Amino acid sequence: MVRVAVGGTFDPLHDGHKALLMKAVELSRSGELLVGLTSDEMAQSKVHIVSDYQSRYDGVSGFIRKQGIAPVIVRLDDPYGPTITDDFDYLVVSPETHPVGLKINKIREEKKLGLIEIVLVDYVLADDGLPISSTRIKKGEIDEHGRVLKNKK
Repeated sequence: MVRVAVGGTFDPLHDGHKALLMKAVELSRSGELLVGLTSDEMAQSKVHIVSDYQSRYDGVSGFIRKQGIAPVIVRLDDPYGPTITDDFDYLVVSPETHPVGLKINKIREEKKLGLIEIVLVDYVLADDGLPISSTRIKKGEIDEHGRVLKNKK
């Protein structure tokens, strides 16, 4: 059985997150998809206000379930979650989280565990050619689909 892991804060759930989650769904069609969702405590380190865990859980779960997959969602109190102890075939990452994926495999190697294949999903770009990000959405620059909301000078 294929096991796929992906993690994040996912607030607001935007098209970049959806591309990441869709890749994880695609890889896990014949197995299990584990989503690590950052805890409220861990999310406090973000530069913007983050919705509560349950709201984010509901959003991610609902989106994945619409794709015909029932994900296992676990609370992350650190950047690694079960990826440094449990076996997975794939770890789906964005350019932003790629360094964490590399660190996970370094920790796994030190623990004499097998490496997880890292699958990098590139940024989804907004209409202005810059990556869609939660920070840009929270600042009111773009919406969750990457449409520019105000002119930058």
